[in-house]
Amino acid sequence: MNTVTTTERLPRTLGLCSSIAIVVGITIGSGIFRSPAAVARYVTHPMLMLGLWAGGGLITLCGALSIAELAAALPESGGFYAYLREGWGRRTAFLFGWSQLVLIRAAALGGVAIVFGEYFLRAIGVDPVTHLVGARALAAAAIAFAAVSNILGINVGAAIVNASSAAKFCALGVLVGSALVLGGAHGGTFEHLIAAPNAAASAGGMGLALVSILWAYDGFADLSLVAGEVEEPRKNLPVAIIGGTLALIAIYVLANLAYVYVLPIDRIARSPLVAADVMTAIFGPAGAAAVSMLVAIATFGSLNGITLASPRIFFAMADDGLLFAALARVHPRFRTPHLAILLAAGLGTTLVLSQTFETLSSTFVLAAWPFYALSVAAIYRLRARRPDLLDSSTSSGSA
Repeated sequence: MNTVTTTERLPRTLGLCSSIAIVVGITIGSGIFRSPAAVARYVTHPMLMLGLWAGGGLITLCGALSIAELAAALPESGGFYAYLREGWGRRTAFLFGWSQLVLIRAAALGGVAIVFGEYFLRAIGVDPVTHLVGARALAAAAIAFAAVSNILGINVGAAIVNASSAAKFCALGVLVGSALVLGGAHGGTFEHLIAAPNAAASAGGMGLALVSILWAYDGFADLSLVAGEVEEPRKNLPVAIIGGTLALIAIYVLANLAYVYVLPIDRIARSPLVAADVMTAIFGPAGAAAVSMLVAIATFGSLNGITLASPRIFFAMADDGLLFAALARVHPRFRTPHLAILLAAGLGTTLVLSQTFETLSSTFVLAAWPFYALSVAAIYRLRARRPDLLDSSTSSGSA
């Protein structure tokens, strides 16, 4: 039996570099700059906190290895939707798609957009806590801009992701390097790593901390959502997903080490904009403004990447007759699923204006990861029922 044929109405134009940039660009968004405060509140022992970040990375890597195999076998738009459909049937895929439509992807867009608005205000010297309406308005405007960019063409969206990925590495590189090299003169010490915890860690607290950490790692497999537009998918998809995930683990552990080196863990727990506070400690307000602007660029890149990838789920569902037929339309000029993009942007804007970041991030993880687990489990069903499908993904070098 041959590999399931995907629609070719969306052209394959994403190369390996753009694919890796999408993995990194979507994932490094709000989480590493916003989640450490929540993690530090639940786990007050610094070394345990760092261990949880590493542990969350290993969980993510296990998922990445599995998703890479599935992506090579089923290089279709929609990613998880296609894996669930082939592994568990159309009903499960239908449930996943509707969950993505009404809850999961809108929560992802909303959560990242809120952090963009907060850091942008911080970059221009405005306190986001006292100007909540302004932060939400900026978040909604960012979603609208990302939607328009991605309607104009997948290469336009990918170019924005590529550029913002460079900004993310720059921001994190400057932050980690400055903290470890210069932080010692501004209160930084490795003694923060062995400080006695304020309270014993509980299983429930570690579980809640892990939820926040998994939010930060989410995005590692979103490249699979645009697999139908990746060149040489059986070669490029596994390399991009696995390589990008390994880079993310290293970046996240180093960033948290830098945070804890400069700021004691109880200070991190009170710091929703921890990257800006670390740079304030080292360079003063100018440093905070500079890194806040880089973080704003980084989160916008992640937001743009989510807007690029997520609508492909709705496009694939509509193409299968499980969602409104209009969502399967391809723009005659730009060759993008424009109506699916507009729908995703509209739902994300609704949540930006009505929910907090903590609510959106927790909702996303708790709703999305059970489907991730089912997608990984689909490998075993496919190996039993359609071994030719997975065998062909490892033996062939092109779509």
